[in-house]
Amino acid sequence: MADEKAMSGNHENLKLALEDATQYAGHGQAATDQYGRALFEFDRKAESRLRWKMDLYLLPTVAVIYLFCFIDRANIGNAKLAGFDTDLNLKGYDYNHVLSVFYISYIIFEIPCNLCCKWMGPGWFLPLSTLLFGVTSVATAFVDTIHQASGVRFVLGIFEAGMLPGIAYYLSRWYRRSELAFRLALYIVMAPLAGAFGGLLASAILTLDRFGSLHNWRMIFAIEGIVTIGLALISFLTLTDRPETARWLSQEEKDLAIARLKSERIGTTEVLDKIDTTKLLRGIFSPVTLATSFIFLLNNITVQGLAFFAPTIVRTIYPDAGVVQQQLHTVPPYAVGAFFTVLFPFLSWRWDRRMTFFIAGPPLMMTGYIMFLASTDAHVRYGATFLIASGAFAFGALCNAHVSNNVVSDTARSAAIGTNVMFGNIGGLISTWSFLEFDAPDYHIGNGLNLATSSMCLILSALLWAWMNWDNKKRDAKDIDQELAGLSQTQIQDLDWRNPAFKWRP
Repeated sequence: MADEKAMSGNHENLKLALEDATQYAGHGQAATDQYGRALFEFDRKAESRLRWKMDLYLLPTVAVIYLFCFIDRANIGNAKLAGFDTDLNLKGYDYNHVLSVFYISYIIFEIPCNLCCKWMGPGWFLPLSTLLFGVTSVATAFVDTIHQASGVRFVLGIFEAGMLPGIAYYLSRWYRRSELAFRLALYIVMAPLAGAFGGLLASAILTLDRFGSLHNWRMIFAIEGIVTIGLALISFLTLTDRPETARWLSQEEKDLAIARLKSERIGTTEVLDKIDTTKLLRGIFSPVTLATSFIFLLNNITVQGLAFFAPTIVRTIYPDAGVVQQQLHTVPPYAVGAFFTVLFPFLSWRWDRRMTFFIAGPPLMMTGYIMFLASTDAHVRYGATFLIASGAFAFGALCNAHVSNNVVSDTARSAAIGTNVMFGNIGGLISTWSFLEFDAPDYHIGNGLNLATSSMCLILSALLWAWMNWDNKKRDAKDIDQELAGLSQTQIQDLDWRNPAFKWRP
């Protein structure tokens, strides 16, 4: 145990804390005892300086590339307002079919892409994925039929499948469990900001007469895709794969970064393990992973529904406004949603709680959908979109942090995050059929569905929270020494969340 005075923060004790970090950062050396208690404490000032440095070097790049990931996915909603469906002669449910194709590949490739991210390393995988979906976005500008549009959307789903879980997994290589949700929020907030910024950008692009030989909605896909390609090329230079390879960290800071993570992972002797089937299955089939993933599925019906249909909903509320004005009306609800996307995970970091905010978000969404169903007044329904966005968008950060925090090994974490996002994208697929043309302008089916899913989010979150507390009490009663007797270090590590000393973190 490090000297308790190491927390005082003077130079001598800071050096002691870093020397301890060096000892416990080494391969084959655990940083916890068999009961899950950290073997020493870190100097808080040293941790704070390291955290600020990681924030500065890591978060801007992943935030911007995720912004354009979401824009390149959701700009089809803005393109629809500018004549995408008319020029491609889409009728009936054709637009919904085009949206659905994206999610088929997105769901299928979710877990494989996240395992590829672990195998290749996020520092290469994320920039390469960004480059490829940027090229695909440009290709969308040249489609002329529903079949061509469906083809490029399917390919876009493949290249974007690894982005949300890949970035979440990438940041879990750097941050403590209590810190992770807020850092995830700082890039996931780009989803609602993409709705706001995407509307502004689409409005600005549509004021142009032409872009080369392209007109109208084709300019949106081409210009935004080219920007994405440029960002991908930059990110090849700016993304650092893991603490050990960070040229902007001193050796002492690298050791501290590694030891911090080890000190929270019971029985772990190395932060980055090799892909292991047992740990892979532990991550996928953890009860917390499965329950959280289903909650994320329900929530994502709302999040992706807003992304694809907010411009259409706004058009029904303000039918007499011009196209550019309709685009601009989609911006304020997303801006408010972005605020709550950061606020909830920030409080989660400070209180080291996530389930509290699983409970806080759904009532906002439920109130918004009740307003949609109960009123036909334009101002009331527009106000409802603010409440819905406020409650919905924070779940991306909270759910990914929750599944990451409730497994131990790096392999299990990669699989758990991939599973969570895969389930979420099943919700996205459902969302493409939640607002149907025959149900316009009031969309009773879509709003009723979302009221039901947000209500289920609240109920399931309360049940999951109760179960985690109940199971933790059962674990407290176990004889850890007896349970682990005769097991090798490798066998103990393979237990992951089944280790009797492991505690769920609500």
